[in-house]
Amino acid sequence: MKVPDIVLLETKEIASLYSRQFFVLWIANFFAFMSLSVFFLFPLYITRYGGSKSDIGILMGAMMLSSVLFRPWVSQMVDHIGRKRSYSLGTLILIGVPVVHIFFEGDISGHYGLLLLVRIVHGIGIAIGFTSAYTFISDIVPESRLNEGLGIFGLHGLLGIAAGPAIAEPIIRHFGFDVFFLTASAMAVISLLLQQFLRETFIPEVSADKGVSFFSVLKRKKTLGVGLVSIIFGMGLATQSGFVSPYVQYLGLPSISIFFLAYSGGAILTRVFGSRIADRIGEETIVPWAIAINALGYLILIEVDGTGLLMLAGFITGAGHGFLFPCLNALAVRHEPARIRGKISGIFTGSIDAGNLLGSVMMGYIGEWFGFKLIFLATFLILMTGLALFMGFLKKAILLRST
Repeated sequence: MKVPDIVLLETKEIASLYSRQFFVLWIANFFAFMSLSVFFLFPLYITRYGGSKSDIGILMGAMMLSSVLFRPWVSQMVDHIGRKRSYSLGTLILIGVPVVHIFFEGDISGHYGLLLLVRIVHGIGIAIGFTSAYTFISDIVPESRLNEGLGIFGLHGLLGIAAGPAIAEPIIRHFGFDVFFLTASAMAVISLLLQQFLRETFIPEVSADKGVSFFSVLKRKKTLGVGLVSIIFGMGLATQSGFVSPYVQYLGLPSISIFFLAYSGGAILTRVFGSRIADRIGEETIVPWAIAINALGYLILIEVDGTGLLMLAGFITGAGHGFLFPCLNALAVRHEPARIRGKISGIFTGSIDAGNLLGSVMMGYIGEWFGFKLIFLATFLILMTGLALFMGFLKKAILLRST
């Protein structure tokens, strides 16, 4: 008799979605994400200690690049040593890296190489932590409520984007960067403590599938298709995070944050009220509409001339995001064996990061040469290319259950 190569510690089809395990993981990852999101203000540290705009690009990009490049190794590890141990290892890096910054003194030019190395390690920690967390949640959520579970779980990121910088900004202003770095570390400590209440969902027993590599999983039609669409989605996120703020400032509108508030509102509403729809009619039906809605938001930005249109653009773009992220995640992991779920989650999250990195560079050059409005038009066209890719390649692969 063949010995099963894995043990799944929960029977997902009969498990309750909103279990104790679900809520502990949600809160733990909320604090881990806040530890990351406070670093959205790290450019203030770079400029405070003699860095230039190009230094911001290099040091912020180094973290993202390492997060992408180490994904194959990270994904293999999550399927090899289990979700909980991997998650804790990634969180330990998130605890230690911020503290290291405290020991740097003076202008960054005096320790630039070391600072770059620290940023690379930070990216590895992020890759380990979030690949583990999204694999963990895909083990926990019942198959029949996959979109709902992934959508509600993903709210921690939307809330963390708002909470982390909101906490960090007054800390920098009143207490300085040493306390800022300690705060980032403390948030990760809280996450690590909460993780001790989690039960491992996956235990490898024998290495029957030792030959299943990250790249062999990547080459499967469905996984590759989800990865390509996720790269395109990530390029849209690069536009949203990097170019909306300076565009609104360029237009002279009174509030930049109103776009992001509307964006978060649209994303949260679609996740809370729309995730069950995707489970009923299938994420392959929702994804094309989600891409189109997300793209429409960027198209509206071209015509923004006041706060009303800015809010509308933010809400529509966010609504598309709110559907698209959990639906792509559900597509990636649905009907997949637990022994390769870490690799699939790594491909999904890594593809978004890769798109974000690629989009930041590409849109930066487009903006430099042609101005802001061409950035948003290019983003719209790229997302519509993703829609065509989904309809022409990925949806067919899903319907045929091709691997």
